[in-house]
Amino acid sequence: MSIRPIDVARTDGGPQWVEAVASPSGVEVWWDEPRPHEGGRRCVVRRLPDGSRVDALPEGWNARNRLVEYGGRSWRPLPGGGLVFTNWADQRLYRIDGSAPVALTPEGPSRYGDLYLPPGRPEVWAVRETDDVRDLVAVPLDGGPLRVIVKAHHFLMNPRISPDGRHVAWIGWDHPNMPWDGTELCVAPLGEDGTAGPYAVVAGGPEESVVQAEWRDGSSLYAVTDPTGWWNIHLVTLDGSPARNLTPMALEFGTAAWKPGLTCFAVAGDGRLAVVYGTADRRRLGVLDPETGDLREIGGHATFWASTVSVAGPVAGPVAGGRVAAVGATPYTPMEVTLVGLDDGAHEVVSPRKPLPDRALLPTPEAVTVEGVHAHLYPPSGAAEGPGPYVIFVHGGPTGHVPIVLDLEIAYFTSRGIGVAVVNYGGSTGYGRAYRERLRHQWGVVDVHDCAKVARGLVELGRADAAKLAVRGGSAGGWTTVAALVHSDVFAGGVAHYAITDPESWAAETHDFESRYLDGLVGPLPETRERYTERSPLLNASRSSGPCLMMHGLEDAIVDVGQAERFIAELDKHGKEWALLTFPGEQHGWRREETIVAALEAELAFYGLIFGLETPDVPPLTLKGRA
Repeated sequence: MSIRPIDVARTDGGPQWVEAVASPSGVEVWWDEPRPHEGGRRCVVRRLPDGSRVDALPEGWNARNRLVEYGGRSWRPLPGGGLVFTNWADQRLYRIDGSAPVALTPEGPSRYGDLYLPPGRPEVWAVRETDDVRDLVAVPLDGGPLRVIVKAHHFLMNPRISPDGRHVAWIGWDHPNMPWDGTELCVAPLGEDGTAGPYAVVAGGPEESVVQAEWRDGSSLYAVTDPTGWWNIHLVTLDGSPARNLTPMALEFGTAAWKPGLTCFAVAGDGRLAVVYGTADRRRLGVLDPETGDLREIGGHATFWASTVSVAGPVAGPVAGGRVAAVGATPYTPMEVTLVGLDDGAHEVVSPRKPLPDRALLPTPEAVTVEGVHAHLYPPSGAAEGPGPYVIFVHGGPTGHVPIVLDLEIAYFTSRGIGVAVVNYGGSTGYGRAYRERLRHQWGVVDVHDCAKVARGLVELGRADAAKLAVRGGSAGGWTTVAALVHSDVFAGGVAHYAITDPESWAAETHDFESRYLDGLVGPLPETRERYTERSPLLNASRSSGPCLMMHGLEDAIVDVGQAERFIAELDKHGKEWALLTFPGEQHGWRREETIVAALEAELAFYGLIFGLETPDVPPLTLKGRA
C-alpha cells in the first residue's frame, strides 16, 4: 500500500488564524481553513459552544489578501457573531452578518490586511497597501469614509490600541531591512480625531527584531524581541526604563513575520500569557506568569504549535477558567484547531478530523544534527536492507523552517521506498539569530553546502545510495535546489517548484516587500554584482549535475514564471535534461486539488526516471534536452 496523491491534496495546508470568543454559554472558536476541492479558497469556520460548526463565509468567497504578497491577518469575528474579512478576488474589506457580504472599502488598487478590532470602537483597523505605500487606516463597520491613523514606516504591522484608548502602538520597518532583521515598536498618542500624534520608539532598532506586541496596561506592553539573539518576551514601559526580559532562555517565543498578524502569545483575562515557544525541532504551548516567570507547558503530545493563539475567558459555566485556541500537530496528526484549558490543560480538538492513511504508512521522524546542520530524517517504509534513494527537502524563505509534523507530501514518497531528509540549513529560523545570520551574504553557498553535508552524511551512515540522491524545494528552496545542481556534484537531479533561478533579475522583477531582501542574503547591488554572477544557477546551468523538473504557477507575483523558462532554456542549450510544467490559476504555491495531484505525480515520475524505479501508478514524464 502507498499514500495516494489525492490523500495529500485533501489534507494539504492547515488553519492559519484562530480566535477564541467568550460567550454566556461557553467559548466559540473561529478559524480559517484551506479548501483545495473548492478551488483553493480559504473559508472561515465558526464552532459554537454546543460543538456544532458552521461556515461563516458563503461559498465562492475567499478570506485571503495580498498584503506584502504573502497576505496578512484576513478576518476578525464581530461581537454578536458577524465577520469582517478581506476577499481575494477584489482585495476589498467586507462585513457579513448572516446575509450577503457588504463591502466596506471602495473599489481600487488598495489591499488590506492585518485586521484588528479596537475594543469599544465601531470600526476595524487594517494595514492598507496602495502602490507600495502602506499606512494604518480605520474602516467604519457601517461603511463610512476611511480614516488614516498612522503614516510612518515603509512597512507596518501589529496595530494595537491601549486599554485606556489614549495610545496606539505598531511595529514598523524600512528598506533594506526585513522584519526579522530590524524593526521598531512605536507608540503614539491617539488624538480625539482618531489619528496618531508624533511617535516614540520604545523597543527594537536596526539590528533588533520586534515581531509582536500587546498592551499590558495603559503604560506598558509585552513585546517579543531579540536583543539577546533569541525572540524572548519583554516587558516594555513608556517611561523609558530598560525593557525586562521575562523569558531569558535560549528558546524562540517568536518567529519570522512573513505574514503580518501572527500571534505567538496572547494575554488572558487574569494577566497570564498563553505562549508558543521552543525551537524548530519542537514548538510548545505553555502558560507564562509574567509576575513570577513561571512557565508551564500545556501542549500535550503535540510537537508543533503554529504562530496563532487566542485566549477567551475566564468564563463561567462548564468551561470555567480561561481557554486558549491554538493550532497543533504531531508526526501522525495534521494541523488541528485545539481548545486547551489554561488551568487544567484539557485538550479538545474542535476542527473536523481529516481522513488519514493507515499509521503503518507514516514515517517516524528523527531530529539530527550533521556537522552543525539541523535536519529531520524520514526513513522509507518497506525498503530493502542497505542504502536506498533519498531526497533532500529544502524549505522556502529562506528565513523559515520546517517543523516535525505530519506531512503527507513527505509520506507520499517514503511510502514508496524513497527516504526524505528535511534540512533546516543555516539561515533557518527556530535556532536563534546567530544560526539565522549564518546565511547573511552567503545565500547560494551556506544553504547548498548544508544540504550537501546532510546528503553525504546519509551516505556515510549507510542509509542513502550516493548515486540516488536528489534535491527539491519551492520558492527560495527552489533556488537552493537549482543552485545545488550547478554548484555541487552530489545530486542526480532536482525538482524546483516556483523557483528563483537568477538573483539579480529576480531582485528587479519581484514585489516591494522582498525587493531589498537580497541586500542581506547576497549583498547590495551594484557593489557585489560579482557574487550574483558567480552564484546564479541561470548563468551556470552548463554545470548541472543532473536533470531538473521545474513547476510554476502562471499567476505567480512573487517569482515570475520567466525565472523557470530562462533556466530550462539554458539547460537545453547545454544539452542537459529538463521538464517544465506550468499551472494556470496558481500563484506562489499550490492551492487547488488538481494541481497538488498533478505536481506530486510528476515529481514521483521524475524520481522514477533518475533513480531507475518503477512508477506505474502515475502518468509518465518525458525529459527533454538530450537525445
